[in-house]
Amino acid sequence: MSGLENSLFQLKFTSKQLNRQAAKAGKEEEAEKKRVKKALAQGNQDIAQIYAQNAIRKSQERLNLLRLSSRIDAVASRIQTAVTMRGVTKNMTFVVKGMDKAMESMNLEQITKVMDKFEQQFEDLETSTNYYENVSNDMSVNAQPQGEVDLLMQQMADEAGIEMKHQIGESKIGNLAKPIVEDPVEEDTLNQRLRALRN
Repeated sequence: MSGLENSLFQLKFTSKQLNRQAAKAGKEEEAEKKRVKKALAQGNQDIAQIYAQNAIRKSQERLNLLRLSSRIDAVASRIQTAVTMRGVTKNMTFVVKGMDKAMESMNLEQITKVMDKFEQQFEDLETSTNYYENVSNDMSVNAQPQGEVDLLMQQMADEAGIEMKHQIGESKIGNLAKPIVEDPVEEDTLNQRLRALRN
């Protein structure tokens, strides 16, 4: 195994370990959230606060591990490209040597075969380059569809709202979010003015 391939193996192994640790932190975060709910149900506000702090800490830990894993994956992708390019370059060197021999003998059939191989190597190189460029781009956070990101954020906000209702109480939430009642007289006046403008 060459130096590059060894580095690639180590990076992939490290990334998997980080992902496992992130998953563990995620489970611990969920466990802390359950403890928060239980403590609140029992009326232990101080204890609930400690569990909530633990949950936030585990959430941050999970995010940091995932970010680091993502960065390692990006580096591994670049090294994978280098390994692939080196393999293709070696193959092309053999093809060029074969081309030189074919040109010397002026054997048309042999020249045709060598040219076919040469063109195939270039196609392989282009395919590999495009593939690894796409992989690197997909790993970027900005490549994620904005609609999916927005939807997930909305779901999390809704869940947080439900939790707040339980903690603060329905009455306080009701006072904060009173519906705006429109004045029917004012609305009628606006409609009359709009009709006058149209006529």
